[in-house]
Amino acid sequence: MMYGDEMLQKNQLIELNIDSLSSEGSGVGKYEGMAVFVPHTAAGDRIIAKVLKAKKTHAFAKVEEILEASSNRITPECSVSKQCGGCVYCHISYDAELKAKEQRVRDAIERIGGIDTKINGIVGSESENRYRNKAQIPVGISKEGRVQMGFFASHSHRIVECEDCKLQPQEFIAAQKVLKNFIEEHNISVYNEQTHKGLVRHLYLRKGEATRELMICVVINGRQIPHENELVERFITELPNTKTVIVNSNREKTNVVLGKEYRSIFGEGYITDILCGLKFKLSPQSFYQVNRTGAEKLYSIAREYAKLKEDDLLLDMYCGTGTIGLSMAKDCKSLIGVEIVPEAIEDALKNAERNGINNANFVCGDSALAAQKLKSKGMNPDVIILDPPRKGCQRELLETVAEMNPKRVVYVSCDPATLARDLKIFAELGYKTQEVMPVDMFPRTAHVECVVLLTKAHK
Repeated sequence: MMYGDEMLQKNQLIELNIDSLSSEGSGVGKYEGMAVFVPHTAAGDRIIAKVLKAKKTHAFAKVEEILEASSNRITPECSVSKQCGGCVYCHISYDAELKAKEQRVRDAIERIGGIDTKINGIVGSESENRYRNKAQIPVGISKEGRVQMGFFASHSHRIVECEDCKLQPQEFIAAQKVLKNFIEEHNISVYNEQTHKGLVRHLYLRKGEATRELMICVVINGRQIPHENELVERFITELPNTKTVIVNSNREKTNVVLGKEYRSIFGEGYITDILCGLKFKLSPQSFYQVNRTGAEKLYSIAREYAKLKEDDLLLDMYCGTGTIGLSMAKDCKSLIGVEIVPEAIEDALKNAERNGINNANFVCGDSALAAQKLKSKGMNPDVIILDPPRKGCQRELLETVAEMNPKRVVYVSCDPATLARDLKIFAELGYKTQEVMPVDMFPRTAHVECVVLLTKAHK
């Protein structure tokens, strides 16, 4: 592959100036006009890079030597961040991370969407560390026969041992140590993905940030853990805020973490937390934002954009367990939520009842089909909330939303590229993007959220 007179080859050493960061968090430099992506670098770095893979239009490399460090560089607090691959920004300052994420949103909206609109400065997280309220920690055995607990390396099922993930609360670290010591002391077998033998598969943890309640769930390839009562006593002793301990049976040959059988061996099988002044009951399978404080900021912005009035009908698409819609239910006459996952709809109905909300109804079904059905019944929501998964919305849904003729659409996005694509479609359908607010819900990772206000364009 030729660029100028140069041919990049695997293992070739090249000098690069890192100019920017990619959407995945890698540094980007140019070599003879070709983009070269280098993880764990910062804009402003001058480096020697070793080429790992070269394609016709771009290449991938790793840092061999830092010749001149960027002023944005910091020393990562985590010793395994490079192997784990989760915290792609832990080697740069948080200010630099926020600027990179805000620029990513701007680039997507302007370049992919072709939209000229107001893009606000990004809303940062109150803390870069200890913000996660959920963890799924795989359990394995090292080549030397030791119990391993940590995270799967990026794009693999190789466990990277991590005793203290800086994104997780201290209680999760303590729970991990309790289980690891227990397994070793009682010589309990650990699951092997290749042979499908061994008992302990995962440690699944949740914490109520407001209530401080802890859920500890041990996922096993069987029905029972030896010496269960002793394990419960150890968890309670080391972690007094433990509200429930659950055994989840997953005997399937799958990389899905949770199986379908749950058995509470202490407590009632759930914890509670408070979000936007509402109480939510959380079981292992409940959907809940992993950064509660960040979610409150996100929902507050969405509520501000919605500008609901007491006679308004609010339609919440992709409503999950109802958190975002229920946080606005008191502002409107009625709320309808739509979600394809039956268990989430059940949780949403219970959440409404638990919080004394009587003006909410929830419908189980595909978003595009459900919206079409609601439209055929003559429903005309005043405000529609869209909170789709990473892949964004189906065009059919966007067309139906536009046909419903709402005053405002509030789009909550977790992927700037699919958001930009959908905003471009909305523009074709007569809805103008008024304002975009980037929000950092997941510091140190590549993810960035946005809240967008759209209104009917005047002809």
